[in-house]
Amino acid sequence: MFDFSIIHTVPFYEITSLLVLTAAVGYVSLLLRQPMIVSFIAVGVLAGPSVFDIVQSQEKIELLAELGVALLLFLVGLKLDLKLVRSLGLVSLATGLGQVLFTSVIGFFIGLSLGFGLVSSLYIAVALTFSSTIIIVKLLSDKKEVESLHGRIAIGFLIVQDLVVVLAMVVLSGFGVSAQPGTESGAFIQIATVIMYGVAVLVLVALFIRFLATPIISRIVQSPELLITFSIGWAALLAALGSYFGFSKELGGLLAGVSLASTPFRETIVTRLATLRDFLLLFFFIALGMHIELGLLGSQVYPAIIFSLFVLIGNPLIVMIIMGILGYRKRTSFLAGLTVAQISEFSLIFIAMGLNLGHVPPEALGLVTLVGLITIALSVYMITYSHMLYKVLEPVLGVFEKRAPAREESEDHKLLEHRGQYDVIVFGLGRYGSAFVHYLNKAGYRILAVDFNPDEVHKWKKKGYDAVYGDASDQEFVSMLPLEGVQWVVSSISQHDLGLTYEDPRIVLIDVLRNQQYAGKIAVSTQKVGESETLKTKGADIVFLPFYDAAEQAAERLTEEMR
Repeated sequence: MFDFSIIHTVPFYEITSLLVLTAAVGYVSLLLRQPMIVSFIAVGVLAGPSVFDIVQSQEKIELLAELGVALLLFLVGLKLDLKLVRSLGLVSLATGLGQVLFTSVIGFFIGLSLGFGLVSSLYIAVALTFSSTIIIVKLLSDKKEVESLHGRIAIGFLIVQDLVVVLAMVVLSGFGVSAQPGTESGAFIQIATVIMYGVAVLVLVALFIRFLATPIISRIVQSPELLITFSIGWAALLAALGSYFGFSKELGGLLAGVSLASTPFRETIVTRLATLRDFLLLFFFIALGMHIELGLLGSQVYPAIIFSLFVLIGNPLIVMIIMGILGYRKRTSFLAGLTVAQISEFSLIFIAMGLNLGHVPPEALGLVTLVGLITIALSVYMITYSHMLYKVLEPVLGVFEKRAPAREESEDHKLLEHRGQYDVIVFGLGRYGSAFVHYLNKAGYRILAVDFNPDEVHKWKKKGYDAVYGDASDQEFVSMLPLEGVQWVVSSISQHDLGLTYEDPRIVLIDVLRNQQYAGKIAVSTQKVGESETLKTKGADIVFLPFYDAAEQAAERLTEEMR
């Protein structure tokens, strides 16, 4: 028989066991269409003392965990685009701060009613306010909805949440310093000192951004290997300074990312370091697992279910209420609201900081971890099936919409009242759709363009085209289209992984048009030859194959030149 105790004698065997366990659990998570963070948390619990008790090299694991958290916040800092918050203005601040305030206050009283102490209830309530920017952006990207109105609003208030995270970490760091031996009488002085150091570092970072960031990165980017090394070193350096000056490694890592966010190479850095971030975060969750007993999780099942229902239902509701008051349609509010129906990795980091400071007991960490597992797992399915879920709940969502949703009832909708004015309606203003509209307009046809990216709509209207904001999957919007006299409706919507959304917007569009007794013809595009017959069976009159059609025309031109 194999002696499993040998794993504990050699660190390499220990790390190997952790990686193999992660791969196995990750494969199950992949089959269940869950993000890797779910499997990482599960691995942390399984590797802990309550199950396999694999982890013995605790100092090494915690070192990798600290580097992983610093790198995570570094990449978040790189994506912290404050211009987006300003461009979305009131809705980002109102929904972001409103949701944080609602979740904190109601969550605090729920914690008290469940028997938790004042401090523990406060920590748990604050931890529940953070939603996972990483998971949401990944899901929206996979669904090609990042540039949609609800996607942009969601990212806007997620950035507001990230700023709240930073503030919460500054406060905790101040308490951490004041809690050191011999500093009890000068707590406020210590907090003020931490803030002073933080301001000084902010000034230095601002000077670095203004004078050094772009010139340095412009030279370093010429070597991909050096770019990776520099980025990790820079994140670790500012994280170390953050730890030394008392405002935490986490905040230092985030400032390192912000300092490079203004460079034109931030997306390159994010792309190259994303995999390393995911790898190192594994050790953060393993480090958490070392402090979690499975029995501890089991004892928190009832309060975890209560808090999970609160996050899954309460958070989206408050977002829908706020957006409804601001004048958004119920569909936009619903799709944006679903993005806050989970807690994030920052929730675990925040509650772990409270545990390290001695403010909360291990039970609080177990509770938040279990809530994270439940809400992340379920919200992934909620967002994945968001459009189908909206269809089911639409009849009861009218209370979240004003009689005249002013934010979306603009002059665009006046175009929809003009019957018989258009020959062709084109959905999608990407590269293919834009070229399609250009050539049809050049040929003298009257075109109405539809896109779910407000910026694209605005750009095309400035060019003199009739364009409106709308979504092919929105049955209510499609039913408002001026279909009378329209000869063709064309879908040039970008292709995406339909296995993720389980809802093909082209088929939805075809079904809605037929239900509206549309008498004209329908054309759709696809990048997959095998889908042509299926789409025709569903009701498409023509199926375009952009790459193959372009290649065929190019080959014909070349053949003519060769004759």
